Amino acid sequence: MTDGTEERAMTVFILVAGAFTAAPVWQETAARLTAAGCETHTVPLTGIGPDRPAGSARVDLETHIADVTAVIDAVDAAAGREIVLVGHDYGIHPVLGAADRRPRRVARVVHLDAGLPQDGVPPLAAVADQELRAQLAERARRGDADGELSPPARDGWQRWGSTAGLSPAALDRLTALAAPQPLGTLLQPLRLTGAVAAVPATGVLCTENGVSVDLLQRLVDFGDPGLAVLARPQFAFLELPTGHWPMLSCPNELADVLRRAAAGEGRRLRTAGDGEPPAHLRPFPLEVPGLPRDRKGHVDFYVPAGAGPRPAVVLVHGGPVPAGAEPAPREWPTLVGHARLAASEGLVGVTVHHRLHDVGDYGRAAEDVAAAVELVRSDPRVDADRVALWFFSGAGLLAADWLTEPPAWLRCLAASYPILAPFPNWGLAGSRFHPVRAVARAGTLPVVVLRAGRETPGIAATVAAFVTAAENCGARLELVDVPNGHHGFETLDAPEETRPALLRAMRSVAARLTA
Repeated sequence: MTDGTEERAMTVFILVAGAFTAAPVWQETAARLTAAGCETHTVPLTGIGPDRPAGSARVDLETHIADVTAVIDAVDAAAGREIVLVGHDYGIHPVLGAADRRPRRVARVVHLDAGLPQDGVPPLAAVADQELRAQLAERARRGDADGELSPPARDGWQRWGSTAGLSPAALDRLTALAAPQPLGTLLQPLRLTGAVAAVPATGVLCTENGVSVDLLQRLVDFGDPGLAVLARPQFAFLELPTGHWPMLSCPNELADVLRRAAAGEGRRLRTAGDGEPPAHLRPFPLEVPGLPRDRKGHVDFYVPAGAGPRPAVVLVHGGPVPAGAEPAPREWPTLVGHARLAASEGLVGVTVHHRLHDVGDYGRAAEDVAAAVELVRSDPRVDADRVALWFFSGAGLLAADWLTEPPAWLRCLAASYPILAPFPNWGLAGSRFHPVRAVARAGTLPVVVLRAGRETPGIAATVAAFVTAAENCGARLELVDVPNGHHGFETLDAPEETRPALLRAMRSVAARLTA
């Protein structure tokens, strides 16, 4: 970190707000940066805010790119001065567009809880609400880009991001500052020449919004080609333990993190296959019998020796995982290890392939799991009246269907480090995939949850909400804690930390199946 004198001479921050929010949202953060000796500019985006000119409904993304470019051009190009462009949410689109046009003037781009926009893709693609996205996409197909999108009401911001950390007063202020968003800014594709790829970048992740550096590393490890760029040396990552609007929830901390970003600090991601095996491909921590796999369509059976039929445990891998990931999730050590561990307890262990490749895929993934369960129950080696379902990570949302209407043959439901309520930016808040709401209908179904003590904040919040809901409705919930465990603890943490919990959970499920 440079001292204040050096920053005054070198660092110029240009701050660009997200959807529905105008330049005043940066007030406290900008003041903190200025007090630290930085030159700071908040960009007034045309058509957003109290001074909207006539014709604002016809403003498009290129208008906002021009707004940001004009601020860059107005900065004195004296030697040693470095421009850092900060784009929050939607604001990353005009920021990247401007940096692509002025790559030699920009020292760094900061993605503040923002995505990774691509050439030719409109900002609409980043809108979480799937129904709204479909409606606007239809307008775009009709060539109808005029008009505005009304800002959320006070209780509607959760559809656009986590409001964690916002005090009631801050939420009031966010709502008061909100302005309509011109549709053209969302529907017009972003056009990039590729010049911006050479500009160093930092991602500042608001972990209460569901994304962490560890999660990004897992996605890169899975081999998602769209995220490979994040492992390039010029990309770094920093975290803030707050929701989607840090300029209102923790403005001083945000300013400090932005200064760290400007100095090039942050964690780098490793490329897939670089060095040691990625976490999800490391060995299972328990010794289990080396039973062979018996594949039947999208289901793999691990069957212990001896006469059947036997109760079965159906293990549902997490996600989203990129299509074509190799090895496939049902072949990962964690899933195979659990299946063989189940077999060591006298059960049929089953792993499943399902198509949860994107947050919009929960519907078809649920269909895949339901079909897999029927295939398992029809197998003569399985006692069709004694089946347990075990969900991992992002597959936790799929548990909602089984909690809502538990069939008589479902003797237990288990979940390891699960996501038990959809994140705000997934656009699923009103969907059926919401176990926190569904648990009230679970009745006498036993539920076993393995809880990671060092879980990412956003996921931990969903588990805490589920536990509270389960306690309030008297659900039969058993918690198995791994106090020092991280998300994916089986292959990530020290075996001595995880073995007792894994054995306890499997034996608890087995007891329900054999009672």
